[in-house]
Amino acid sequence: MAFSTVGAPTVPLPRVPAGEAAHASWYRRVLGWAVTGGPPGQLVTGTRFDVLELPSDAGAALLRRPVATGPVTLMGRRMRFLVAAGGAEELEGLLDWLEWGGVDLELTGLGAGGRITAPAPPGEAPDPRGAAVWLRPPEQGCEALLPALPGLGEGAGPTRRPDLVRLVAAAATECHRARLRRRTIRSGQPLAFS
Repeated sequence: MAFSTVGAPTVPLPRVPAGEAAHASWYRRVLGWAVTGGPPGQLVTGTRFDVLELPSDAGAALLRRPVATGPVTLMGRRMRFLVAAGGAEELEGLLDWLEWGGVDLELTGLGAGGRITAPAPPGEAPDPRGAAVWLRPPEQGCEALLPALPGLGEGAGPTRRPDLVRLVAAAATECHRARLRRRTIRSGQPLAFS
């Protein structure tokens, strides 16, 4: 039995808001990053970059420290620091090595198979509904300068990548401090150290 499509109703494709399409186009065209899903679009982690995610109060303190970072986003009460691809896999081992293993820091890594909400490109107004925003936006080719583990024979110099170990150490410290501050505020009693 043959079916005729003449006069058959057509189902329109789902509409993507004009801003979403422009955002996805900017990520693909300028940065070469894949955007999936949406709206809002999602940036895939594990290929071009990984992410260290931590509470925004700890992230704000980390940004005030003299530690080199790459691009940083804020979404709600979480900050996301972009690091070199593969960095998320190193997080647990680095925390153990830095003697933070087993401490609940609310510091997580997103690597292969992960996704983050794509903020509006730099210079464009963010979605007023609490969407992700760039605090330190990415630039073309920024992947080469994302925090990473130092390679063998890598010396100091102006093109050297920021050090992932230093970033994780500072992030762990600020996550711990923020957790203590929140606990102090809830209890109403100051911290006492002996």
